[in-house]
Amino acid sequence: MRAEDNGSTITQFVLLGFSDLPNLQGFLFGVFSIVYVIILIGNSLIIIITNLDAALQKPMYFFLANFSSLEICYVSVTLPRILVNLWTQDRSISWLGCATQMCFFLMLGATECFLLAVMAYDRYVAICNPLHYPLIMNHKMCVQLAVGAWLSGIPVQIGQTCQVFSLPFCGSNQINHFFCDIPPLINLACGDTSLNEMCVFVVAILFAMIPFLFILGSYVKIISAILKLSSARGRSKAFSTCSSHIIVVLLFFGSATITYLRPKSIHSAGTDKMLSLLYTIVTPMFNPMIYSLRNKDVIAALRRLLLKKIV
Repeated sequence: MRAEDNGSTITQFVLLGFSDLPNLQGFLFGVFSIVYVIILIGNSLIIIITNLDAALQKPMYFFLANFSSLEICYVSVTLPRILVNLWTQDRSISWLGCATQMCFFLMLGATECFLLAVMAYDRYVAICNPLHYPLIMNHKMCVQLAVGAWLSGIPVQIGQTCQVFSLPFCGSNQINHFFCDIPPLINLACGDTSLNEMCVFVVAILFAMIPFLFILGSYVKIISAILKLSSARGRSKAFSTCSSHIIVVLLFFGSATITYLRPKSIHSAGTDKMLSLLYTIVTPMFNPMIYSLRNKDVIAALRRLLLKKIV
């Protein structure tokens, strides 16, 4: 801290992370290292397969490749820092470093919300309006939807980051979390933070609840359309392609919504860490498995790629 106007201003923070588990630091480093490698390899494989295999040159897989790219970026904002903290036991992070980490985390989180909504819309058009699907979901439309998902949240999340870091931090500089996130930072702020809490709530409604309700509405119509199919095989295939997306949506939105829509008074550091692990690390790790193991086209493309390499 530095003295300023007879008070003190925080110039760096300390990420407590998993410091309450001193005997498990090496074990946690090993587990998170393996998880990070799995996330990188799994999502990279999906990107490679969807770009190289001619059978996967469809809008669904275009969005899946975008989603895998996003997951690599999303997890790389937090996990490398966790690994450094566990390995070096130096948990300090500069004020600017903390602000940068939080800003990228929020922007990529907003992108994930919008991209999941775009993927639901793609499935809705494919199943509920199959004859017009190639016309509606043409390449230009797919690119526009993907770019919109990546860019839409940037201005709002930069503004939210600036608002949080304009608060006076004049007490403890210890963040009881493993990365810089809004709830633990607001807990450190001095003075009245009710406006900031209201802004967090409004942004969470706009960027999480509205996309989630859109996805929910899309799948109500999708399930209704699937049940009307006369062919049992057609129903099975439609449910198979949609079920993986539903699992990812529930994992991500469930944990993220509880984190950001709970009032400050009932926030618990332990609960926040567990929920954050779900949507920052566990979901990106399982996404490649969910999308590949439950998708016959992806499995077939992976086999073709491996056979080609072996030959």
